[in-house]
Amino acid sequence: MSFTPVDTTFYDRVGGEPTFRRLVAEFYRGVAGDPPLRDMYPEEDLGPAEDRLRLFLEQYWGGPKTYQEQRGHPRLRMRHAAYAVTPTQRDRWLHHMLAAVDTLTLPAAEDAELRGYLERAAQFMVNADD
Repeated sequence: MSFTPVDTTFYDRVGGEPTFRRLVAEFYRGVAGDPPLRDMYPEEDLGPAEDRLRLFLEQYWGGPKTYQEQRGHPRLRMRHAAYAVTPTQRDRWLHHMLAAVDTLTLPAAEDAELRGYLERAAQFMVNADD
């Protein structure tokens, strides 16, 4: 029988940086093919946005603190205030993110925890009506 140490982070339990790299890369593949959502990303190349999201998620889930070292406190609502995040945009974002989670084949508990967080985070970011 195998036991997970109590102090093991979610980041470590799901496979660390390679898992988050796969998650975010798959998410941005979906974004690239979704013009209304893609329009929310002002950079021509999604690479910088991909790096920022990956670093944020890694830090949030107990990985390296690189995001905060490079960008400071996440302040997610403030950083997204310039964009109209409507319920429709939330749903588009969540669709691609949950599809990306589907590709990871995480253990059931970690899968549910990640999905729950993403659903709450997506709702938190809504700042405009459709």
